[in-house]
Amino acid sequence: MDSKIFKTLEYQKILNKLSHYAQTATGQQIALRLQPSDDLEHIKKLLKGTDEAYAADRLKGVPSFNGVVDITPAVKRARIGGTLSPQELLGIRTTVQAARRIQVYVTSLHEENPVETLLYWSEQLSEQRSLENSIKGCIDENAEVLDSASTELSQIRRELRSGEVRIREKLDSMIRSSTVSKMLQDQLITIRGDRFVIPVKAEYRSYFGGIVHDQSGSGATLFIEPESIVAMNNKLRETRLREEREIEVILQKLTALVAEQADMLLYDVDILGNLDFIFAKARLAREMKATLPLMNDRGYLKLKKGRHPLIPLEQVVPIDVELGNSYTSIIVTGPNTGGKTVTLKTIGLLSLMAMSGLFVPVEDESQLCVFDAIYADIGDEQSIEQNLSTFSSHMTNIISILKSMTPKSLVLLDEVGAGTDPAEGSALAVSILEHIHAMGCRMVATTHYSELKAYAYERKGIINASMEFDVATLSPTYRLLVGVPGRSNAFAIAERLGLPGRILDYARGEVTEEDQRVEHMIASLEQNRLTAEQEREKAEQLRKEMEALRTRHQTELDKLESQRDRMLEKAEDEARILVDKARSEAEKIINDLRRLAQEEGASVKEHKLIAARKELDEAEPKQRKKNTAKRSTTTRTRSIMAGDEVSVHSLNKKGHVVELTGSKEAIVQLGIMKMKVSLDDLELLQPAPTTTPRVQKPVTGVKRTRDDNVRSELDLRGANVEEALMEVDRFMDEAFLANLGQVYIIHGKGTGVLRTGIQEYLRKHKHVKSYRIGNYNEGGAGVTVAELE
Repeated sequence: MDSKIFKTLEYQKILNKLSHYAQTATGQQIALRLQPSDDLEHIKKLLKGTDEAYAADRLKGVPSFNGVVDITPAVKRARIGGTLSPQELLGIRTTVQAARRIQVYVTSLHEENPVETLLYWSEQLSEQRSLENSIKGCIDENAEVLDSASTELSQIRRELRSGEVRIREKLDSMIRSSTVSKMLQDQLITIRGDRFVIPVKAEYRSYFGGIVHDQSGSGATLFIEPESIVAMNNKLRETRLREEREIEVILQKLTALVAEQADMLLYDVDILGNLDFIFAKARLAREMKATLPLMNDRGYLKLKKGRHPLIPLEQVVPIDVELGNSYTSIIVTGPNTGGKTVTLKTIGLLSLMAMSGLFVPVEDESQLCVFDAIYADIGDEQSIEQNLSTFSSHMTNIISILKSMTPKSLVLLDEVGAGTDPAEGSALAVSILEHIHAMGCRMVATTHYSELKAYAYERKGIINASMEFDVATLSPTYRLLVGVPGRSNAFAIAERLGLPGRILDYARGEVTEEDQRVEHMIASLEQNRLTAEQEREKAEQLRKEMEALRTRHQTELDKLESQRDRMLEKAEDEARILVDKARSEAEKIINDLRRLAQEEGASVKEHKLIAARKELDEAEPKQRKKNTAKRSTTTRTRSIMAGDEVSVHSLNKKGHVVELTGSKEAIVQLGIMKMKVSLDDLELLQPAPTTTPRVQKPVTGVKRTRDDNVRSELDLRGANVEEALMEVDRFMDEAFLANLGQVYIIHGKGTGVLRTGIQEYLRKHKHVKSYRIGNYNEGGAGVTVAELE
């Protein structure tokens, strides 16, 4: 695709925004080099990856790529025999660690919610545990070579430390002596060029032997290495040279290990960059409030509430466009600054984004087409001083488009035929549009020429559209009206601005009768449209009011039923207490009668006593069965089956039946949770479709919930302990409900009071499995990492 179209439609600005969400240098480079594809299957795969990352971001947050650095130059130098520095080796180690951490993240995510594309990339990461451990055993977190890197280095550094101690003791005894101390500028030991020296006043130079290594700016102080420690300093210098040689040997050994895995490491960098790029697409989609588009190669395009992604959300006016079904071309008319150019750019830019595997800012179920190319002649200069050079420029672009376009192309033309004589320009515009339309391209064109309105009205497969204009306020609304040609509104605007009536009447007389009929027809159509929209808005308002009224009545009914149940239960409990009391007294009397019968030989039959007890039992009020099924406006006409939409009364939630686990229970999907629920607790709301539903991606058109904002880290720097614990309590609850396995609490290092308070809280928290101080690449002592159950 011609790169000129990217500049015209501002596609590169989208890529720049995308690159800002990438966390690695490789991911940023991939984002900036992103190109649209004309392969439908490839685009679907790209969108699937974006969709999986979007769902992962919503459920668990984007994984951290902290520690991943661009190790490509270092690995390539190791492969050709160069020796890597400790900093480069540390970068390789942190990158390998991050790769393993991200692989674990994706694997865990896949177990909960299949993410095949992300799993495909993560499974290609190599296992470099041995290399990681080798570097870790020799290089610390500050890129310093450890004493334990080799036995020889450990011995050398012990000698260095003991040599420095001996020199300092020697100099300490010297500067403490009364003879020497008066010759010193300061009683301290310093270092110049790896040599231990003392600051001597310049006038006492002749009293001191040894070597002068430096002097102060004023020349009043000389830094002298006394002759008594020259030999000791020399030996210390030799030991340091041995240390450097041993460090060089260690670095060469580690570099050789890197060289052995060079190809795999370079491949891992690319894999990590691709994963970072996929998650960057998900974060861009979240920022733009974009959704997954349905893709086709049939030339069909349908935007529902499509928004230009570079216009702020609070300012942009969404458009509804359908192209490629009943009509393949749209002619948009309307006044300047009415939004025609923005409409063209919105259609073109959203098409490029979808063909690049990006989500687009449209409503669910929007469709976009895979074009073999997109062509545009869009001029941002809308000046009344259009001249031959402007016309020539437009014609040059259009001629190039006519040579290159195919039936599978999308052509966008802004102010076609403008910049020349109106009669010739309109005739030329009609001819150009007819040629493009006959080719079978999908086309959207804007114009000021009224002749094109009649052309679009008469030509099959072409439809008029316009940008709405509010005559009352003399301002555009930027709404696209498909099927209604635009009006000039010149007379209405002039009249509102105060142009005398006789001048307006004269002007109206100059307009041909045919043009007046067209204007009246357009005005009638627009009035009918406004009336229909008002009626639709009224109907929608009534529907919302009725829904709210029904919900309120249902709530009141539920409340009354609940109160009735409580009152009946209370009455039953009170009656039961009275009966229990009566039974107790009756049992006592029966026992007394039996005892008297035995004592006096009276003939009280046992079966009569049993009958009396039975009558007493029957006098007890029976417990009324609770009516668990709420009253509904619909009646269950059949038993609940898998796929049905149901209401769970005990939770007051709606969900879908996943499967039946027996004759009395079912597994119900409630948001992100699945629960086993008794069938008696379910009410059928909507039966499952009887026909085979269209297979749809599992998270197409994901609706955002409160969990969208749950992050895996909490920054508490600057807060006091009491404020911090309140924030941590809320944060831990949200993290647990969002199923986060691990969270990061940033408290800074400071005095340690805030860290101690947070860790004491985590130790007692029922959902915290364990906690620890962050690793070097996670923030160190300034971060506490908590594992949730």
